Amino acid sequence: MTIERVKAKPLEVRRVHRLVALAAGLPDVQAEVEANHDENRWWPTSISDPRVRMLAAGWSTRVSYRMVETYARVITSAEARGFDSLVAATDAELAALVRPIGLPQTRIDYLRSLAELLLAWEKEGTDPIAESADCDALVLDFAARVRGASYKVAQCALLTARGYHCGIIPVDSGMVTKLAPALGLALPSGAVAHERMRHVLEAAVHARSAEFRSLVTDNEYQVTIPEGVEPTWWAHLVLIYFKRLYLNGPAPQLCRRRPVCSKVVDCAHRTRRA
Repeated sequence: MTIERVKAKPLEVRRVHRLVALAAGLPDVQAEVEANHDENRWWPTSISDPRVRMLAAGWSTRVSYRMVETYARVITSAEARGFDSLVAATDAELAALVRPIGLPQTRIDYLRSLAELLLAWEKEGTDPIAESADCDALVLDFAARVRGASYKVAQCALLTARGYHCGIIPVDSGMVTKLAPALGLALPSGAVAHERMRHVLEAAVHARSAEFRSLVTDNEYQVTIPEGVEPTWWAHLVLIYFKRLYLNGPAPQLCRRRPVCSKVVDCAHRTRRA
């Protein structure tokens, strides 16, 4: 199966940039982005083994934000054991390890099939963290061959393995159901919507990379973005925290007529008076 990377429309690019520009200026969004940009609480850079990074991305699914510290302790324990040791562990040992974050069998199945995929990639000569590797093909293969891995899990796993600034903008379910309507994006039905939206967001940052970087500077974000890379990780965090803080509720400041109204927040059409 292949998913054609459809070129983003100019209107889609403009809407993504406009919403990121608006969201980036919100103090609560900025605080969350700064707290998670250089060292993400879910996918810490302290994990050096890309295999454990992919494991952490998969095990972060269906863990609520209020349980992030519990999840972090589980991942720290997993990293201390090492990937090969985890693969060699019994199901009972693994169940005891992941019990604090729930769904033990699902997480065991993810680990086992992830190990199988990585072994298969090694035999095929596929290096998932190589810059030359086809990211779209890797996402599709990962989602198809790892149990419990949807497109969004595959996106996150490859992002963490390759590094925050690799150009991948992962898309979760809330981004599809709540952020896409705010952007006026028409997405296909089903899981493929995550890939289509990822393509649009990545294309928008690519098309207006310098302008997105200017948003970081103009809003005085205290984050580190390497020279020569597009600010995809920063844009992802701005959108994900805008979604969490303003769309999940929705927040009282949110416009009822988005995306037609260009102001989005604190306009005359907002959901209800504060």
